[in-house]
Amino acid sequence: MNTRMRTGATLLAVGALALTGCGRSDGDDDAAPEPAQTVAEGEASGTVEVWAMGTEGERLGEFAEAFVAENPDVQINVTAIPWDAAHDKIATAIAGGQTPDVSMIGTTWMGEFAATGALDPTPELIDSGSFFEGAWESTNVGGTNYGVPWYVETRVLYYRSDLVAEPPTDWEGLTAMAQEAKAAGAEWGINLQPGQTGAWQTFMPFAWQAGAEMTNEDGTAFTIDSPEMVEALTYFQTVFTEELAPTALPQGALEPDFMAGKIASFVSGPWHVGILEELDADGMENVALAPLPAGDEEASFIGGANLAVFKDAENRDAAWKFVEWLSQPEVQVEWYAAVNDLPSVQAAWDDPAIADDEYLTVFGEQLETAVAPPSIPTWEEVASVIDTELERLAKSGADPQEVATSIQEQADAIGTGL
Repeated sequence: MNTRMRTGATLLAVGALALTGCGRSDGDDDAAPEPAQTVAEGEASGTVEVWAMGTEGERLGEFAEAFVAENPDVQINVTAIPWDAAHDKIATAIAGGQTPDVSMIGTTWMGEFAATGALDPTPELIDSGSFFEGAWESTNVGGTNYGVPWYVETRVLYYRSDLVAEPPTDWEGLTAMAQEAKAAGAEWGINLQPGQTGAWQTFMPFAWQAGAEMTNEDGTAFTIDSPEMVEALTYFQTVFTEELAPTALPQGALEPDFMAGKIASFVSGPWHVGILEELDADGMENVALAPLPAGDEEASFIGGANLAVFKDAENRDAAWKFVEWLSQPEVQVEWYAAVNDLPSVQAAWDDPAIADDEYLTVFGEQLETAVAPPSIPTWEEVASVIDTELERLAKSGADPQEVATSIQEQADAIGTGL
């Protein structure tokens, strides 16, 4: 694994974001999609103003020089925006009609910003079939796609191969693996986040694996209080009641405890490979990755970031041409080499730089069945409710049915925003 896999990627999955799409790739097929305008043919020209966050904002300007070389009459101006200021800055720009041409947008913000009418529908210039399905659905708001997935991440199972003979393939096997690891000397068989900020991202794969859906097809009503959701909550709770996972872990303890064999497994994204390598490169011989164990279905959480063009863009056509260029497989491979962002375009994963990496291939496999949360304006509020209720479930022994009902009632009070 490339040791440059940066730790900052967690900001894309937690922090100011939460991330991605509507149920299990079911866009609103009954809604009339907002029509997209065509993009003029020919080379891009004029000035394109772009906002990007984090490492992407720092590196995109230089990277775009290759696009300028292909389109000599265009100028790409990239403004780097701190993640913690990005949401409010975009919202203020929309309210004041002072948006850039293009902006990187956290996937859970798509519903909110699309609902304002500020985003330009994705034109036919973009090949929707080239992206991972779950990633593409993160741009689907009310039946219309806005923008494109720029890069992705998903969650897999990290496990100690010296403590676990074979990775589990289902929930029963996950329990057995955790028990086996404890018998082999681990203090904990697995670590799962027991509530608090971002815990929903760890839990939701269990819900999707059980067949649960968060909303109806058009995203206008929540469907959380279902037998499938209760099944997922019940299993998630047993991991803690059977003392296979800790209900409290000191901050910063996960990685050293895992590398020391005290924790046998955990669920996380690609950034953790680099963290573990930096901590103990020699110990990586005992670190293995596998897709998440399945319930009735295979599923994981998909995150990342999108690129969207604004309706108020002064140079719309050139903006979309730049976005389309960034979506080309060979460009996505080059972008991965520059900043380690995993490609959202499936064909890019065939490149040896990615295909030959033993860890990345697991993420590529998991992305085939990764799912996004609903692209609704209120998702972050609902996600916060789930975080709080999961803490009651894991730490206080709350009844799974009562937890599902509570999430449903609070989500109903919030509304979907559509």
